[in-house]
Amino acid sequence: MAQCGNWPVGVCSWSLQTDIDGVARAMKELGLIHIHLGIRPALGNEGKPVLAAIQKQKWTISGTMIDFPQEDYSSLDRIRVTGGIVPDDCWERNRDLFFGAVETTAALGVKLLSMHLGFLDHKNLEHARKIFDRTRILADCAVKKGVTVLLETGQETAAELQQFLKELRHPAVAVNFDPANMILYDKGDPIEALRVLSPWIRHLHIKDAIRTEKIGTWGSEVPWGTGQVGQRAFLQTLKEVGFSGTMAIEREAGDNRIGDIRQAVTRLAAFK
Repeated sequence: MAQCGNWPVGVCSWSLQTDIDGVARAMKELGLIHIHLGIRPALGNEGKPVLAAIQKQKWTISGTMIDFPQEDYSSLDRIRVTGGIVPDDCWERNRDLFFGAVETTAALGVKLLSMHLGFLDHKNLEHARKIFDRTRILADCAVKKGVTVLLETGQETAAELQQFLKELRHPAVAVNFDPANMILYDKGDPIEALRVLSPWIRHLHIKDAIRTEKIGTWGSEVPWGTGQVGQRAFLQTLKEVGFSGTMAIEREAGDNRIGDIRQAVTRLAAFK
């Protein structure tokens, strides 16, 4: 089992860009048993074969992840209006997808389900109220099944997400911390964000990035340990704040994902 200190190390299934059998082969090659599992292909009647294939694996599923069909990451402007549960014309469909994800997550015996909530805007009271209400609907569904909803970091500053979590005060809402997203979205320093959000962090991604030089555009994702997150400072801060969850390597760029993930496993294993 891959480790970084006392933390289990896994991988995000979607980083491998293949089917369940392909994911299984890659994980065996990488020596990993923990996985953050993209769950949407396993939902509903059409997803039954995928779910059956998942159930045959001897994985430790650290969490599942639900994404939504309308999400467009082609630019920061596009994801701002299409991300998560924000778009009104997609709300009912996305709500039902989430409900299905909760059911499937619980059926797999998994306790954590992550998602991109969408951009928060506390200055727009109507928008803020909408997101509060929708999040409560989703979290109320999750808590009945013993599932905690993890909100992905990045779309807003750590202080803004902290404000949202404090005001929401829902027992089934926590955080999946992605340090690179703080850089990619240009929303602050990941180490500072880690300290601000530490009471809510239950799971995290291992991902690195370089900040954009042009305001309003994406930063660049790079292999772990080669960007601006700073592995030693990040991992040392995790120890200081008492993080006790699983870290899943996420690689969403580059043409050698297996190699980059293997390199991340090696670098994490060397941390003392």
